[in-house]
Amino acid sequence: MVPGILNDRQIGALFDRGNLVAPPLDEDQIQPASLDLRLGKTAWRVRASFLPGADTAVANKLERFALHEIDLTTGAVLETGCVYIVELQERLKLSDDISASANPKSSTGRLDIFTRVITDGAQQFDIVPKGYGGLLYLEVSPRTFPIVARSGSRLSQIRFRNGEALLDHNELVTLHQAQTLVATDKPNIDARGIAMSIDLTGDDSGLIGYRGKRHTGVVDVDKKAACEVLDYWEPIYNRGSADLVLDPDEFYILVSREAVHVPPDHAAEMVPFDPLVGEFRVHYAGFFDPGFGHAAADGTGARAVLEVRSHEVPFIVEHGQIVGRLLYERMSEQPSVLYGADLRSNYQAQGLKLSKHFRPIAAPAN
Repeated sequence: MVPGILNDRQIGALFDRGNLVAPPLDEDQIQPASLDLRLGKTAWRVRASFLPGADTAVANKLERFALHEIDLTTGAVLETGCVYIVELQERLKLSDDISASANPKSSTGRLDIFTRVITDGAQQFDIVPKGYGGLLYLEVSPRTFPIVARSGSRLSQIRFRNGEALLDHNELVTLHQAQTLVATDKPNIDARGIAMSIDLTGDDSGLIGYRGKRHTGVVDVDKKAACEVLDYWEPIYNRGSADLVLDPDEFYILVSREAVHVPPDHAAEMVPFDPLVGEFRVHYAGFFDPGFGHAAADGTGARAVLEVRSHEVPFIVEHGQIVGRLLYERMSEQPSVLYGADLRSNYQAQGLKLSKHFRPIAAPAN
C-alpha cells in the first residue's frame, strides 16, 4: 500500500479484512477519506472528562466515574454542560502499519458539540495508535444547545493512515503553486501549514456571522432543516467596524476570508492557531475531504466555516487576523468519489453557513 491517507475503497477493505468490525454499514457512512462513527446503545453520564491512561480500559474508569446510564435506543436528551461517554458501534483490529485520528463531523462542530474519541489505554484524545485492537468510545459534551441523539447517530469521524502523509513546507509551497490551495493574493505558508484568516466584512446584507443563544429548545442531530435559525442564533452584522469582540464562553459561527481548495489526491485538516496569540479556539471539526472546493466537484473554492469560542476573557478579533492553519496530507490513492460529487455533500461551495439542522432564513417579501 502506498503511504498516505486511506481512501473510501481502502476503508471498505479494512472491513473485508476484519481490521474494522461493525454492524452493517449505513449507505453513506464511508466518506472519501474518512469513516463516520455511530453511537451505540448506551451513554454514561460521567462526573468529568477523563483519559484511561496506559494499560487501563475505559470500562474500568466508567465503574469509578459514571453517574448513571442512559438508553439511546429510542433517543435521549443530552444536556448542555454535562459530559457523556458513549460506546461506539465500530471496533478496531488495526494492523501494525495503520494508525488513525478522529475529529467531530462538520455538523457536530457547528452545533458546538464537543466530541473526542477515546480508546482503551489512551493517553491522548482522538489518536488511535498503530496496531490498536479494541473498543472505541466517544466523549460527548453539548456546549450551547441541548441535543437529542440515539443509537446510530453520527457525531464523529475517523481517518486512517499508512505511514507518513503530511506535506512539509516545501511540498506545500509546490502544491499551492500548482493547485492554488487558498485563494488569496499573499498566501502565508510555513512549516505549520497555510494560514487561514477571518472575514468580518460580511455578505451583501452585511451578515458576518452568528452567535448561539442560550436556553433554547433541543436540536435533534439526525433531523435536517428542522429548526428555525432565529430560535437558536443571533445574527451578527457589520456595523462599520473591522473587528468583533468575542464574549467569554459564547459560541460564534464565522467564516474564513480565504476560499479553500483540496485537490483530489490530498486531504486537509484545520488546526487551531497558536493559543499564545489569542485566548480562543477555532474550528472543532477539522477534516477537509479530497475534492472540497474543487471545481470538478462543483466547488470552485469554498470558504472554511469557523467555529469560534473565546475563553476566560473577552477577546477582539479583526478582519484578516490569522485564526488557524491548514495542514495537507497525501492520499494513498485518489478516492472513487470526491467530496461534493454525487455525495449530497452539505457544505460544498459554501460561504457562511450554519449546520444542516437549520432551515434557511426566507428572504423578506417585496
